[in-house]
Amino acid sequence: MAAGGFCKLPNGTVVVALNLPTPTSPGAHPDAAPVRILVHAANRARALTRLRNLGMRAVYLRGNAAPPTPDEITAVLHHPDGLIWRTDSEAATPPELWRPIRSLLRRPAPSSPSGV
Repeated sequence: MAAGGFCKLPNGTVVVALNLPTPTSPGAHPDAAPVRILVHAANRARALTRLRNLGMRAVYLRGNAAPPTPDEITAVLHHPDGLIWRTDSEAATPPELWRPIRSLLRRPAPSSPSGV
């Protein structure tokens, strides 16, 4: 289950924020930092459907424990896709920039040692 939350905007749309473990893919590093994903959609159900359509099938939002901050809302509203992410590392200095979801889903797998 993902930690996260949502914020309803004055125009009726919502911004959903989810903290997820790094998507597991073949060759993914087990100690990779979790990611924070922001989705702008017409409602919460549509936001989660957008993520499920990208292959993140087990994404659910229970409660509103970690809603998006005003800076996060601004970032997702100014992105053309309305779907962005960055690592959820609070110790990162300087803060990491938001990236389009395409870059998360197409991450190259780390190369394995030669001879394996």
